[in-house]
Amino acid sequence: MRLPSQCAVCRSWPSQRLCQACLSRFASPRPRCARCALVLTVGAGQSGCPQCQGQSWPLDACFAAVDYAYPWSDLLTRFKFQKQTGYADLFAQLLLRDLAVGPCLAALNPEDWLLPLPLSPQRLAERGFNQAWELAQALHLQSRSPAASHARLLLRLRHTEAQSRLPRQDRLANVRGAFLVDPLMARQVQGRQVVLIDDVMTSGASLASAAQALRQAGAASVRAIVVARTPA
Repeated sequence: MRLPSQCAVCRSWPSQRLCQACLSRFASPRPRCARCALVLTVGAGQSGCPQCQGQSWPLDACFAAVDYAYPWSDLLTRFKFQKQTGYADLFAQLLLRDLAVGPCLAALNPEDWLLPLPLSPQRLAERGFNQAWELAQALHLQSRSPAASHARLLLRLRHTEAQSRLPRQDRLANVRGAFLVDPLMARQVQGRQVVLIDDVMTSGASLASAAQALRQAGAASVRAIVVARTPA
């Protein structure tokens, strides 16, 4: 028996955690670039956007459920900065509505990896938890993916300024070389598929830097799954 609940968006009662009306209004599927998850505009290629054409990009694919806009930006703020970790289950539910996310996770093998984007020790101490780890755990549980999950396989080597505070052209430099695969576990990455998990993708600089570290460790493929993508 399903217990009554409030919709996290419209507060209707009783409802699911995300009511169908709000899902239809705010989370309707939209065609996105298969590489950077930006919404495709009229005239763009079937799977790619003009921004990605001719550019080197260490991610094989990136999937996002929604744009970073109302109401998801408000809910993600509660999740990330107000320690409301229960939202991880809601966001995992939102992601698994995407027709590409479920098959992506189901195609992983037990030797493959579902990895959260790590925080620096300083930011982890400030926040008290890593929202990407909470989300990865919720996705792992709900999708029943056979892949392994690990909080410390991918390391963040140094504290960096928050990407949201920087101009777009400075974000790549800010996180360049900020990630490293744990040397004691590097052999477990070689030839494996890796899926990176994070809450929000803005420019993609952090995910690209993390993916580059995984590539250097020998990962066969690196994809990313994020709840929200900041529009161009």
